[in-house]
Amino acid sequence: MTTTIRTHILGYPRIGARRELKFALESHWRGERSAAELEATARDLRAANWAEQAKAGLDFVTVGDFSLYDHVLDHIQLLGCEPARFAFRDDEPELARYFAMARGAVHCCGGHGQALEMTKWFDTNYHYLVPEFTPDTSFRLASQRLFAQVEEARRLGHRIKVVLLGPLTFLWLGKEKAADFSRLELIGRLLPVYGQILAQLSQLGVEWVQLDEPILATELAPAWQAAFEPAYATLASAGPKLLLASYFAPMAENARLACQLPVHGLHVDGVRGAADLPAVLDWLPAHKVLSVGIVNGRNVWRTDLDAAFGRLRPAVERRRELWLAPSCSLLHVPVSLAGETTLDAELRGWLAFAQEKLDELQTLKRALRGESIDWSDARRQVEARRASPRVHRPEVGARLAALGEEAGWRASPHAVRRAAQRAHLKLPLLPTTTIGSFPQTPAVRQARAAWRRGELTEAAYRATMEAEIAHAIRVQETLGLDVLVHGEPERNDMVEYFAEHLTGFAVTQHGWVQSYGSRCVKPPLLYGDVARPTPITLHWARHAQGLTTKPVKGMLTGPVTLFQWSFVRDDLPQATVLLQLALAMRDEVEDLERAGITIIQIDEPALREGLPLRPAARADYLAAATRAFRLCAAGVADATQIHTHMCYAEFADILPAIIALDADVLTIEASRSGMESVRAFAEAGYPNELGPGVFDVHSPHVPATEDMVRLLEYAATLFAPERLWVNPDCGLKTRSWEEVEPALAHMVAAARTLRARLG
Repeated sequence: MTTTIRTHILGYPRIGARRELKFALESHWRGERSAAELEATARDLRAANWAEQAKAGLDFVTVGDFSLYDHVLDHIQLLGCEPARFAFRDDEPELARYFAMARGAVHCCGGHGQALEMTKWFDTNYHYLVPEFTPDTSFRLASQRLFAQVEEARRLGHRIKVVLLGPLTFLWLGKEKAADFSRLELIGRLLPVYGQILAQLSQLGVEWVQLDEPILATELAPAWQAAFEPAYATLASAGPKLLLASYFAPMAENARLACQLPVHGLHVDGVRGAADLPAVLDWLPAHKVLSVGIVNGRNVWRTDLDAAFGRLRPAVERRRELWLAPSCSLLHVPVSLAGETTLDAELRGWLAFAQEKLDELQTLKRALRGESIDWSDARRQVEARRASPRVHRPEVGARLAALGEEAGWRASPHAVRRAAQRAHLKLPLLPTTTIGSFPQTPAVRQARAAWRRGELTEAAYRATMEAEIAHAIRVQETLGLDVLVHGEPERNDMVEYFAEHLTGFAVTQHGWVQSYGSRCVKPPLLYGDVARPTPITLHWARHAQGLTTKPVKGMLTGPVTLFQWSFVRDDLPQATVLLQLALAMRDEVEDLERAGITIIQIDEPALREGLPLRPAARADYLAAATRAFRLCAAGVADATQIHTHMCYAEFADILPAIIALDADVLTIEASRSGMESVRAFAEAGYPNELGPGVFDVHSPHVPATEDMVRLLEYAATLFAPERLWVNPDCGLKTRSWEEVEPALAHMVAAARTLRARLG
C-alpha cells in the first residue's frame, strides 16, 4: 500500500517576527493608528505567515488561527454571543466591541464594562478570554471576519485548511453566569450556527476544516463525553471534510470515542499524547486521515529526526493517508531563529523555532516517501546537546543529593509565625500593598536598552534605576501604602531577569511569544543545571529599604514559574529541575533576610498552569511543586514574612496544594470574577492570610473607591478581616503612572473606609 503523506500545521505565531501586531495594537489603543491601519497590519502579517508555510512546502496553509487579541474572543463574536451585560449599541463597530470585551469599557453597563475574565489556555502560559453563558444565551452567525480571511488566502493562491475551535470545547471553556444551569444545555442552540459556518466555508471552496477539541485530552464528565457523538453527527453533513484535533496530553479513555466520531480525520498529539498512537492505529477506520503531531509545538529543541522517523514508520505501514504536523499550534514558540545573532553557535544549533519546525516536517515527509535525505547535521546537534559539559554541573547534583526528606519546611507553624510577624511589622488592619512592579516608562526602557548596547555606563545605569526606585518609594509613601515595593525598573521580565543571572539558562534577542493580547513574553532557554553564582536582587532591595522606614518587600520569582515560563530541558525529570531552581532561589531569599528585608514575595503565578491535564499525573506534580516552593522559604526566621502571588487561574482546582505552600500571605487576582475565588478559599478553610485583588490591572479604566469597598466588604463576609490584605490583581508594569496613581489612591481610601466601618 502506498501511503499519501501530507504536511500541515494547527496554527502559527500571530505577533510577527518583530512583534508587529503588538505595536500596531498599542498604537491603535492610544488613538495613533486607525482601525483600517490596524487591519492592514493584520493582513500583512497573515500574508507573511501563509507565505512562510507555502515556502516550506506545506500541503495546506492554515486560515483562522490569526487573531487580533484572542481566538476564543474571536469565536464569541463569530458565534454572536457577546454578553448582554455590555449593552452594546446596534451601531457599535465590531472592532470596538471586540476590544471592549477584551480590555473593559466605560460607556456600558452603568459605566462599569468589566472586561471578560481571563484565564490560562489549558496548561500553557497563553491566556484566553472566558465566554459567559446564561440560560438566555443565544447564538447567530454574527461576523464575516473569518470568511474574509479565507478569501484573502484564496486570492494569494494558497490551498487552505480552516481552523475553528470545536463547539464542545468552546462551551467547556466558558462559565455559567446563572444558578441551576449547565452551559452544555446550550449545545442544541450552538450547533446550527456551526453548521452555517461550515456551509459558508464550503461555498467558498474550503475542502478541510480543522475543529480543535482539546478537551478530549482531559478527563471529561459523562455528559460531556456523551455530547460528542450527536454533535458531530449533526456537523458531518455540513459540507467540508472535518479534521478533529486534540493536543496537550493523551486522550486516553477518550481516544476510542475520537476515533469513532463521524469525521474525516483525527489529529493526535504525538509528543505529549504519544501513548495514544498504538490504540489510534488500531481503532481509527482505514478510510480516515491520521494526523500525527510529531514535532513539538511547545518547546524549542530540535526534533530528534531518527526517533521521530521510527515512531512514524508503523503509521506509514498501516495508513492510506498520513499527515505530519506539530503537536499543537506553533503559537507557543517564537517565529524564527534568523534574528538570533547573539546566541553562541553551539546553543543555536540545538534549537528550532516555528519556521525551523516547518522545515523539520518537510524533511520527515520526504524521508517517509523514500527520498534520500541527509540529516546528519541534525543528528550531530541532538547528540551534542546530550553530551555537552555545559548541560551538567556535578556540584549541583551533589547539593541535591545532600537534601534530606525534612528539607523544605519552616521551623514553626503559621500561627506561631503570624504572632512573630505582627509583633515585628506592626501593620494595620487590611494592610495595603502592590504585587511588585510599577510602570516601565519609556525612559526606563530606553535606559536599560542603552546600557545593554554599551551606550550607558554601569554607574550611570545604576543611578538611573536608583532614581526610578526612589520615585516609586515616594509615590507609595505619599499615597499611604503600608508595605512598599521597589517597582522592579531594572527587570525586563519576571523570569528572563532571573534567567540572565543563573547558570543553565540562556536568553534570546527576539524569541517572543504571545501571552495575551499585545502582551508578549520572551521565555528563556533552560538547557542545563541551575545555580546562582552571585546575589541577583540584593542591591536594589537594600537601596529601596534604605529610602523608607516602611517595610519594602523583596521580590523574587518562584521555581515553578521559572520552570513553566521557560523553554525547559527535556533530559531530566521535572521534579529534579524544580529542586535545582528552588535551591538557587533559596540562596537569594536568605541573602535578602540577612540584609534586613523581612517581607519576601516569591511569586508563583504558574503553579496552576503547570497542573497536568490528566488527573493521574497531578499528585506527583503538586508534590514536587509545593516542595520546591517551601524549600525556597524554609531557611528564614519566624518573623520574616513570606508572600506569594497567583493570578488568572482556576484556584479551586489546586487549593490543597496552595495551602501546602504554607506562604504567610497569598495575593490573588480576584476582581474580574467579583471575588468568586475568595469564596473558594474560604470554603476550603484557607488558614493563612489572603490578599484578593480589588482592581483589574489589565484595564485602562480607573475604578472608583466605592467599587473597591464593595469588593472588600464582600471578601470580609467570607474571610476574617484581620487575615485580609488589600492589593491590585497583579503587577502594574503595563500601566502608566497616570492610571496607577489614582487607582492606588482609591485602593488606599477603600482600605481606610473599611477599617473605619469595622472599627
